[in-house]
Amino acid sequence: MHLPDLRCNISTEELTMTNDIQNYPVWEIESTHPELVEPLINELKKVMDPEIGLNILELGLVRNVAVINGEAKINMIMTTPFCPYGPALLESSREKAELGLKLPTSITLGYEPWDPSMMDENARMEWGFF
Repeated sequence: MHLPDLRCNISTEELTMTNDIQNYPVWEIESTHPELVEPLINELKKVMDPEIGLNILELGLVRNVAVINGEAKINMIMTTPFCPYGPALLESSREKAELGLKLPTSITLGYEPWDPSMMDENARMEWGFF
């Protein structure tokens, strides 16, 4: 089975450099199905990392969301390669996304290394990352 590449492809011309740049992805769904973004975010905010105490969106773990042939495809990463809560976080995320999107949903675990620059700005400030 061939899975589509769900990584964001943003050219350097599309990036605006500022002093407060974040490694925060733009999801495909934002341009293809903007009406689904808010219900998705509302559900994914409920998926918490039990060790860190932040949700998966605050941590920047959801790297892309696309709708392909009527199915949602989510690309996520973990904060560490051997995250003990990884399987539970992936399944909880899939369930919440399916609830918010009202579409069958699958999640692919990406291998992009996580770092604090991927966190939501408020979460970074709360944790002392500037």
